[in-house]
Amino acid sequence: MSFAVIQTGGKQYKVKAGEIIKVEKLLDSKPETKVEFNEVLAYGDDKTIELGEPIISGAKVEADLIKNSKNRTILIFKKRRRKNSRRKNGHRQQFSLIRINKIFSKDGKLISEAEKVKQEIKKEVKESAK
Repeated sequence: MSFAVIQTGGKQYKVKAGEIIKVEKLLDSKPETKVEFNEVLAYGDDKTIELGEPIISGAKVEADLIKNSKNRTILIFKKRRRKNSRRKNGHRQQFSLIRINKIFSKDGKLISEAEKVKQEIKKEVKESAK
């Protein structure tokens, strides 16, 4: 099973083709668009692995942006005892949900690709329902 380690939003993610992951919000991107990650730190499979120093130039990972959304609210409550001082604040971190489609090596060769069977089946079901 092929994998890649990508860097986005200041974090590193180990991804496989067909996987759906939650990353920091991608700027200037709308749902159902293609996203390309060029900061690939490593890629490989069960037998071999290619490591970058720090990134592998030419390697890339293609993904589809499913949606942009916000996480659950995190409450921040601060209280200073005996001073009648308290502060309550909330925060909702934004994220992007992406589906990894293809992983390319440094010479542009396709390493791994996600299955497209599910999308085709959904289209057939919609057409037969009409």
